[in-house]
Amino acid sequence: VPITLGVFLNSYYDVKFSVLGMAFATLGVLVTSLYQVWVGAKQHELQVNSMQLLYYQAPMSSAMLLFIIPFFEPVFGEGGIFGPWTLSAVIMVLLSGIIAFMVNLSIYWIIGNTSPVTYNMFGHFKFCITLLGGCLLFKDPLSVNQGLGILCTLLGILAYTHFKLSDQENSKSKLVQRP
Repeated sequence: VPITLGVFLNSYYDVKFSVLGMAFATLGVLVTSLYQVWVGAKQHELQVNSMQLLYYQAPMSSAMLLFIIPFFEPVFGEGGIFGPWTLSAVIMVLLSGIIAFMVNLSIYWIIGNTSPVTYNMFGHFKFCITLLGGCLLFKDPLSVNQGLGILCTLLGILAYTHFKLSDQENSKSKLVQRP
């Protein structure tokens, strides 16, 4: 509840709400949730680590994107996939690919070692750090409500971490006590 309230406070005072935006956001949350649960389930089902799962998933995703790209990007000519590329464009695409690989690997690693919920807590923490970093480093304005939202979110993450760690300690102590 505190995390949801905190994220709501941050988002409400930072962006403009619209019905279409809410529909896309809801769809995004549903797809992301299903994907994260799928990642955790497949890692445990197949008994693979994060690198192995990424090794099998990446070619499949690339093949699927090959069929979708022509609908959203020009294929030939200036600015097209098979058109002329500058060296800086090639470097940016390669860097983007490396960053995407690292992000996917970290997703699989965190979910494989913890849970999809813990991964989402990490995502909310990253969001708070990004807002605070923008305020401190780039002097981005931060309203009082956003500050309260960040504080509320961080307190919720702290509470989640506390309860998760105490639950793990209880589980370990029950295993040790059994003959």
